[in-house]
Amino acid sequence: MGKLIEIKELVTNFNTYEGVVKALNGVSLSIDQGITFGLVGESGCGKSVTARSIMRLIQPPGVIVSGEVLFFDDESQTPVDLLQQSEAYMRDCCGNKISMIFQEPNAALNPTFTIGEQVSESFLFHQVSEMSAKILDDLSSPADKTVILWKSWLRFCFRIAARNPGSPILKLVERIPLLKGWKRRLKKEAIQRSIDIIGQLHIPNPEQVVNNYPHNLSGGMKQRIVIAIALACHPVLLIADEATSNLDVTVQAQILELLVELKKTVISSILLITHDLGVVAETCDRVGVMYAGSLCEVADVKDIFERPLHPYTRALLNSVPKKTQTDKLYSIEGSVPNLVTPPSGCRFHPRCPLRIEICDQQEPDLVLHRENHLVACHAISEEE
Repeated sequence: MGKLIEIKELVTNFNTYEGVVKALNGVSLSIDQGITFGLVGESGCGKSVTARSIMRLIQPPGVIVSGEVLFFDDESQTPVDLLQQSEAYMRDCCGNKISMIFQEPNAALNPTFTIGEQVSESFLFHQVSEMSAKILDDLSSPADKTVILWKSWLRFCFRIAARNPGSPILKLVERIPLLKGWKRRLKKEAIQRSIDIIGQLHIPNPEQVVNNYPHNLSGGMKQRIVIAIALACHPVLLIADEATSNLDVTVQAQILELLVELKKTVISSILLITHDLGVVAETCDRVGVMYAGSLCEVADVKDIFERPLHPYTRALLNSVPKKTQTDKLYSIEGSVPNLVTPPSGCRFHPRCPLRIEICDQQEPDLVLHRENHLVACHAISEEE
């Protein structure tokens, strides 16, 4: 399997009244096709900012200062830097090739629209050309010479509609007698596809659910609907930002099981953002550990749990309660630094038990320490 996304030296800042918040400090990581990559760390360490930077959803006062987000699109022979693409390209890419499950389903769903209207919006925006061609085929017979002559022009119009839903060319299309009521048929087709995708997520009675409003559904059901919206166009990368953080343990397990199942059939790769190491152990193939806007360690999930290298990773694992816990639970000394004035050198060095003289003078690079295991730490010896 080759690479799907490669992030190089990504720097994202937020300009505030207190000063410039250095949220991402040269983050570099890659996600291969067919894997689930977990991004873990304390709240405020930059996990969600990394995800939003990939999709260029950083809003003022935030700004992506520098770096590259290389997307290995199958349609292109060379990787595409998402940070250099047009808004039109990103509108087509986000929700279609790269989708995101946001942290709070109540904020992601509009209370004034039905579930069917909200799920079908993805189809109407990204698949209008495909659906319109299908409707055109259903409306005409192979012997209809007039339609055959019009088809190539109509398909060109539908492609324009797919890239620019507000295009005035659609008003012209709707005046063609054959396509009278085209929009109504299009919405009907989108609703049917919504019912199909909702059914795939093991939601009972999808035909009724599409007519419900968000307030009619439980938290777990709403999270499934948000997943349905994200999966509508079969993206190659699904970004799940704390997708289970506000759910009870039983529903959380169901959602995680669903994501694992969907990765085998629908999605190519998942970027799973979480602070729960148990979730990482259950679902991820590879893990990146973040601290204060920097990536500390990247390794296969088994290596992270069995042979962690970075002092922060070790501290996180030691902070997890164990079944055989008899003594006092371990906690990391100190507090997370203020990212307006972050520490010099390694950002973890004020709290690190292994710090040496160079730690507060020079920022460590994320380097390969052993096979598939990268770590950014001056104190890790070569022999370890």
